[in-house]
Amino acid sequence: MSIQDLGAAHPAPRGPVFFERKELELILRLYGQKVAAGDWRDYGIDTFTDAVSFNVFRRTSEAPLYRIEKRPALSRKQGAFAVFNQAGLILKRGRELAPVLAVLDKTKLNVL
Repeated sequence: MSIQDLGAAHPAPRGPVFFERKELELILRLYGQKVAAGDWRDYGIDTFTDAVSFNVFRRTSEAPLYRIEKRPALSRKQGAFAVFNQAGLILKRGRELAPVLAVLDKTKLNVL
């Protein structure tokens, strides 16, 4: 087996995954609406080699209320986009971001 054969079996990593401009615009538009309503206060973005997540906080010192995640490896199976709640449960998953974010528009925060 040659070195070229090994390269074909294991593709080189593409680098970290990130949101595309239109995806980030959708997320930030929703974030701005929720901040204006007083529901959300802070956010953080985590990047990994296989995923990126936009974390929404009520207070900076707390765990994120919601996590909007893009994982391209799942795009053909379950959909690349998912929204998780604070407990880590999937609220919505899909191939397109806008319908996945719609679940957060409908959700009212019941946080003490």
